[in-house]
Amino acid sequence: MKMIRRPAWLQKKIRPGAHAEMERLVGDLKLNTVCREACCPNITECFSRKQATFLILGTACTRLCSFCSVTKVAPLPPDPDEPARVAEAVSRLGLRHLVVTSPTRDDLPDGGAAHYVATVTAIRAASPATTVELLIPDLGGSREPLAMIVGVHPDILGHNVETVPRLYAIRQGAEYRRSMGVLALAHELAPELKTKSGIMVGLGEMEEELLAVCGDLRCAGCSYLSIGQYLAPSRNHEPVREFITPEQFDLYREKALALGFAHVESGPYVRSSYLAEQYLEESVRH
Repeated sequence: MKMIRRPAWLQKKIRPGAHAEMERLVGDLKLNTVCREACCPNITECFSRKQATFLILGTACTRLCSFCSVTKVAPLPPDPDEPARVAEAVSRLGLRHLVVTSPTRDDLPDGGAAHYVATVTAIRAASPATTVELLIPDLGGSREPLAMIVGVHPDILGHNVETVPRLYAIRQGAEYRRSMGVLALAHELAPELKTKSGIMVGLGEMEEELLAVCGDLRCAGCSYLSIGQYLAPSRNHEPVREFITPEQFDLYREKALALGFAHVESGPYVRSSYLAEQYLEESVRH
């Protein structure tokens, strides 16, 4: 399919020289970021503010999603020293809020849950004042691994549904009901836990389909939502079907808030980890 030209509101530039210091820190500590692995267009903005979303459990994913640029090769075993290095990065950067995520690791019996637990434990020991947000895969829908993660009390627990059920072919290996089940189970296990999800738009979804997903998320107890424009990482990935206007994003935000979300970020460059600290700050103000 022919790639359609990006509109004027989607011309953000990546300037590698503007975040060399952050790149050096990540390199020195042998850490990965989803910012770099997923070719995030916000990398210059976030890195220049010394903010990043750390990618634990390697850079290889066991799923074959057609929209994602994360590597699809056989993953390596978890690195037992990685949690300590993430904690050191948090201390060096003086982060108030941190997002930690990972590729899907269907090769691990617990989906990587124990590694998440070790990472949160290390961060809390090194920087007790830092709020921790986890963006987790679906863990195969298993209760025990999710209970392990919920048990270390992250400040926010996120799991992205990504798109509407009709378009789930782009999430090969994932299931809409399973993803909703992860969020619902997290809410059941810890009703006070703030859960979060993210949706990409511009893949051919209809507005009523998107709002139906928002309604399902609220039924699953989800408090926070991000809605952003899908941008194909390359010509080999799922193509963009439509560029959503800023005005439409504002409308989506209003309609989602009307459903009862505590905070919604909706805009062309919104990603699930973008401006992540604002979700908790907004909740405190209200």
